[in-house]
Amino acid sequence: MDQLTVLVTDDDQDIRDGIEIYLKNEGYRVLKAADGNEAIELLKQNEVHCIILDVMMPNMDGITATFKIRAERNIPIIMLSAKAEQTDKIHGLSVGADDYITKPFHPLELLARVKSQLRRYVNFGTLGLGEATPLVEGLELDAAAREVRVDGEPVKLTPTEYKITELLLKNAGRVFSIGEIYEMVWNEPAYNAENIVAVHIRKIREKIEADPKNPRYLKVVWGLGYKIEK
Repeated sequence: MDQLTVLVTDDDQDIRDGIEIYLKNEGYRVLKAADGNEAIELLKQNEVHCIILDVMMPNMDGITATFKIRAERNIPIIMLSAKAEQTDKIHGLSVGADDYITKPFHPLELLARVKSQLRRYVNFGTLGLGEATPLVEGLELDAAAREVRVDGEPVKLTPTEYKITELLLKNAGRVFSIGEIYEMVWNEPAYNAENIVAVHIRKIREKIEADPKNPRYLKVVWGLGYKIEK
C-alpha cells in the first residue's frame, strides 16, 4: 500500500505541529485541520486512513464532525479531549469514535494508538477471502470488502466494530471476556475497559440485530462476557 495518511484536527496549532513531527518520523503523510469543517473538506479531497480529532473546537466540534464523517466513511477516528471523565469517553465512542485519549498525553502513546488503528483498518479482513463467507446463519463476513452482511445486506461498521464482530464471528459459540475483547482488538492491557467495550457492543447490536434488546446473534453471558450464538 502507498504511504498512509493521518489527518490531525485540533484548533491548537502547537498540538497539530507537535503530532505532525512524530507521525512524519514514522513515515506517515500528515494533513492538518483547525476544525471539523476543514477536516471534512480535506477528507473530500484526499485519501485518509486515520483521523485524530479534538472534541472542543470552534466552527464545528469533534462530536459533530464525527457524526458527519460516520454518515459516509468508516475511517478510524481517535478522539482527543481535555475531559477525562468516563462518561465523556463513552459519549465520544457512542457517536462513532474508535478510540479516545485525554489531554495532556504523551506523543508516543498517541502514536501507538494510531498504529493500532491503522493495523485494524488496513488489515481489516484476515481470512483472505474473495466473497462473503457465512460463518453463522444470516451473518456473513466479507474480508475483501471489509464488511459484515446480515441476510445479504451490508452493515456499515466502524473499524473497531468490525474487528470485534470479526473476532466473535470467527469464534462463534465461544465466550470472550471484556478483558479478552479489549486486549485482542485494542492490542493493549484492559484497564477500565468495561464501559468502552459495552458501548461498542451496543453499537454493533443496533446495526446487526433486528431487535437489539432481544438479540439473535450477539449475546451477553452474564458474569462472563459476550459471544455470537452459533
